Amino acid sequence: MGERITRQQYLEDFLKEKVRRDERGEYRFTRVRVPGREIDLAHVIGTSDRSTCWTLGLDIGTHEGEDHTGEAIGFMRFTPWEAVVVAADIAVKHGSVDIGFMDRFNGSLILTGEIAEIESAEREILDYFGNELNFHVCKMTRR
Repeated sequence: MGERITRQQYLEDFLKEKVRRDERGEYRFTRVRVPGREIDLAHVIGTSDRSTCWTLGLDIGTHEGEDHTGEAIGFMRFTPWEAVVVAADIAVKHGSVDIGFMDRFNGSLILTGEIAEIESAEREILDYFGNELNFHVCKMTRR
């Protein structure tokens, strides 16, 4: 495994042609993502329309036949990804919200319900993760 260097050091080495090339003379780049302990998205859409709900697939699977048009939609994203399970548990226990979608392999959570309930659930999640689990949490935004 190679030595870890900063972007600045890599750029300097690249410009000085110290970066190795492969047998064909091409550069090989490897990006490694190390998940932190963070919530990097907490956003609320005030009132959804039919096309938004349909595009997000909020009318399929366990929600088949449900119509979430006019409801608020909350989006959150977590690393490590498994943290989304804890967040979903907090959300449904804290407020009258539904889980529109939860992906424990990518850390995505979509909540549906009344706007006040979505905002309250997201605030509770941000508070718990920030204060109890010492995650870096973003600010909740709304449109």
